[in-house]
Amino acid sequence: MSSREPLLHPVPIRELKPTQMTVGMREVEEKRQRWREAHGKRKAKFLGQHMIPVLKGPKSAFYVIDHHHLARALHEEGQRDVLVNVVFDLSALSRDEFWTVCDHKGWAHPYDQHGKRRSFADIPKSIEALADDPYRSLAGELRRAGGYAKDTTPFSEFLWASFLRTRVKRRVIDQDFAKAIELALSHARSTEANYLPGWCGPLRD
Repeated sequence: MSSREPLLHPVPIRELKPTQMTVGMREVEEKRQRWREAHGKRKAKFLGQHMIPVLKGPKSAFYVIDHHHLARALHEEGQRDVLVNVVFDLSALSRDEFWTVCDHKGWAHPYDQHGKRRSFADIPKSIEALADDPYRSLAGELRRAGGYAKDTTPFSEFLWASFLRTRVKRRVIDQDFAKAIELALSHARSTEANYLPGWCGPLRD
């Protein structure tokens, strides 16, 4: 049953379950900073405009299918509750059936911080347990720097992260993030990246 109707009561962030294994903590920190800059009624307005899309899964648990970074940032900032938008009700399915549907619909990304596919059972049970993947941070910043366009492809930033993982050394990300972005931009504009969502490199006749 498809819903797409927001719940009008808040849901504790601690009760939300992820459908991915990692986030980019640099991106989380950026969202934390934006939250700190909002005050009073602006915070309430922000929460009303940024509902978390979820699936209603087995045992009526809410599984986040987007905005994991925002949910983690709000949790880190001490925000207890968020409003959610139930995109699809799959609560009648068994756990195995639920993850099979998520897999086929592109609603889950069971890849760890090393880019390795794992079992769905390995996906963390809470937003606060998501691991840091520096390449996801690099991919997010690459998009903001104009390296590729925003795209509706599910988990598009993770596809870019996977691409960059074999091309930009981890020590460069850790020691000189600006240099890592420069290298990432160079690779993003090459034709070797033309299969990726949002690619906007130079076209050749």
